[in-house]
Amino acid sequence: MLVTLTDLGHRFDGQPYLFEHVTAELEPGHVYALTGPSGSGKSTLLGILAGWITPATGTLASTGVNRVGWIFQNPHGVARRSARDHVALPFLARGARRTDANREADVLLERFGLAHAADRPFRALSGGEGQRLMLARGIASAPDLLLVDEPTAQLDPRTAHTVNDALAKIATAGTIIVVATHDARARDACTDVIDLGAPAEPRTTDRVDA
Repeated sequence: MLVTLTDLGHRFDGQPYLFEHVTAELEPGHVYALTGPSGSGKSTLLGILAGWITPATGTLASTGVNRVGWIFQNPHGVARRSARDHVALPFLARGARRTDANREADVLLERFGLAHAADRPFRALSGGEGQRLMLARGIASAPDLLLVDEPTAQLDPRTAHTVNDALAKIATAGTIIVVATHDARARDACTDVIDLGAPAEPRTTDRVDA
């Protein structure tokens, strides 16, 4: 599985380029932080990766990517459904028995620091808990490519810290993960960085130092 960006650039009609010369190879098991100031095209590049937008220049090639997941800035869930139900649903949709789906859901809830909230309804979760639940559900859905748009943008610093801790645990074999963020701590929680705010020259993927 591989997503290859070659000299990618985009602008909307009559407007200057949001970004140019983006070159990277995205592989499973990595979490790529897509960084840059507001207006640099982070969400637009996510849209290109999802296949919703055709880039103005350059090419995007995907091999083995059939299912794309997207986690938005604001967590959305069913108010009265429990956290466990939200994560179990993707397993049930793939044919798992309820007991097996719940067991798999509990493993993911533990991974993202939500074991204590497994039985709480979605409406009773805090903002940070809700966003971490969306990350857990995103992994449960087993997409080939998971796109995460500004997961800490609507959170206070303390709550954002819990989400950044979860991002550090999100790397998953078999899934390519791209996180658009302006948060330096979210960037540092990822394994690699694509910086759209860098000078306009060929950009490659940089590994974040541990």
